[in-house]
Amino acid sequence: MENSSGVVSSSPVNNGWDTRRKRKLVDITQALCVSPVDVAALRRMAISEGGLLTDEIRCQVWPRLLNVPPHVLDQEPETVERENNKDYNQVLLDVQRSLRRFPPGMPDEQREGLQEELIDIILRVLKRNPQLHYYQGYHDIVVTFLLVVKERLATALVEKLSTHHLRDFMDPTMDNTKHILNYLMPIIEKVNPEVHDFMQQAEVGTVFALSWLITWFGHVLSDFRHVVRLYDFFLACHPLMPIYFAAVIVLYREEEVLECECDMAMVHHLLSQIPQDLPYETLISRAGDLFVQFPPSELAREAAAHERYLTSERHNSMELPFFFFFYEYFCVLFLFLLSTAASTFTDFDLASTQQRPDSVLRRRRRQKQAALEESAANSVVARPSAVRRFVRLAVMGLTVALGAAAVAVVNTALEWAPKLDLFP
Repeated sequence: MENSSGVVSSSPVNNGWDTRRKRKLVDITQALCVSPVDVAALRRMAISEGGLLTDEIRCQVWPRLLNVPPHVLDQEPETVERENNKDYNQVLLDVQRSLRRFPPGMPDEQREGLQEELIDIILRVLKRNPQLHYYQGYHDIVVTFLLVVKERLATALVEKLSTHHLRDFMDPTMDNTKHILNYLMPIIEKVNPEVHDFMQQAEVGTVFALSWLITWFGHVLSDFRHVVRLYDFFLACHPLMPIYFAAVIVLYREEEVLECECDMAMVHHLLSQIPQDLPYETLISRAGDLFVQFPPSELAREAAAHERYLTSERHNSMELPFFFFFYEYFCVLFLFLLSTAASTFTDFDLASTQQRPDSVLRRRRRQKQAALEESAANSVVARPSAVRRFVRLAVMGLTVALGAAAVAVVNTALEWAPKLDLFP
């Protein structure tokens, strides 16, 4: 299989990248060779330009980023019983529809073998962890690990990921998933109130970003190189980083959004179609900056307020004529199924009623010169240096992988931060 790092052409710009790439390879090798392994350095390497560069390196580094013990990596996967498995039929359907996730030109026999392995990995993880509930889109994450690190290693990594980063998505209901989506609008509001207000007036909601979040963008990006680059970034960071990346995509498309007709269906359609030529390194850097400037702890109140707003809107929608209920349900159902399905019909029905569409909305005035300029001037936050940003993101990522004891240590380190000048 072709390496997902791609081929670098020879141009003056890429010659400079070649030099940085070679240096980065040396740094990664050194971090892996020391005892104990320098996980903080590996996190910085995964976050910074180019990520982990090759699939061979990812096979060595991804287990370190997830803190998977070596003895777990050496275990041979057990045989999976498919008969009478409550998840098998749905998993089979999803895997059969995953043809586009495999490299173009891959022989059918090889692809079909990988699809069988994909089914086994998913069922194996669910059997080991009965508290986890399968959701449609989970296979998009698992197939990425399978293609990069193969079945045995993928099983161990996906199991750890499912009980940590993805845990909220694997609840019996979508409540926690919807709560995470509620962080999206507060982030956008902090950076660009005009885009935020436009989206609020269009009442587009956040369903357009659901498939981005629960598949780590694997379902919506066609270039596998971009997918694994984002996985490098997300594995090295806080579990909420994907929602920050979703926010920077919306913010990057500011002009398109504001030029769109202020209508729920129109804005939803625009945002749900991600351009494939995004400047990924720029957006990754921007997402890291926003996480440092507006950490989840500062956004929690706004996210809760947004959740109350949606609840209020859902309550108000009960007074609409039956036609609006039908229109709302049909539109959201159609658009949602094009991206990914909800884990249960009941949860999706609740989610859809929170995205109340008004048939016609006036175009928003976008000339708020004085107020917006003053707001922008007051909200400017100094951009932290690349090294300081990577250090802070790496330390924040450590709180995920190392458990409760490490959280206490890192929290203590954060208290020392002003004295050590490590964190802005």
